[in-house]
Amino acid sequence: MKQIIIAFMAFFLGISLNAQNTKWNFDESHSKISFSVTHMMITDVEGKFNKYEGEILSDKDDFSDAKINFKIDVKSIDTDNDKRDDHLKSADFFNTEKFPDIIFTGEKMIKKGKGKYKLSGDFTMLGVTKKIILDVTYRGMKKDPWGNLRAGFKISGTINRNDWGLKYNSALDAGGVMIGEEVDIICNIELIKSK
Repeated sequence: MKQIIIAFMAFFLGISLNAQNTKWNFDESHSKISFSVTHMMITDVEGKFNKYEGEILSDKDDFSDAKINFKIDVKSIDTDNDKRDDHLKSADFFNTEKFPDIIFTGEKMIKKGKGKYKLSGDFTMLGVTKKIILDVTYRGMKKDPWGNLRAGFKISGTINRNDWGLKYNSALDAGGVMIGEEVDIICNIELIKSK
């Protein structure tokens, strides 16, 4: 019994010793969560989400141990066209009344080279959760004039919107479809270390 108790304590002490304690917050004024999708097979339409929140827990300078929780307010979608934005919020697309958030929970940051990583995690949209892998470029860490420690990243990847049930489209007379199925994700992120 004593050995079981010792093993039990060692297990939980190990977890507490390995748990990340350093919190990093998103600097929204220096970050951008954007996307692009093909329109009529000939060009890309770009958009962004203006409201989001989250935190990253990481004790290592290279963020290889990062644990990420991130939530986007889908109603904040902005494609520079109010009519299109309203349509995107409707049941044809994001159905924001029923599914107001997009959530990403990062699981692993696998180093692939100097400043290069593969970030895997669960991506939830329209109530559907699937694993995705994103490319990450870590641009380093700097102290700002006010003594805050900051870190910068560029995150990119491509998902097929049909995989999450976002299937609205219309056929073109000349062939093809109005809206591309693949969506490019482009995020420029600046983090501030919590004091």
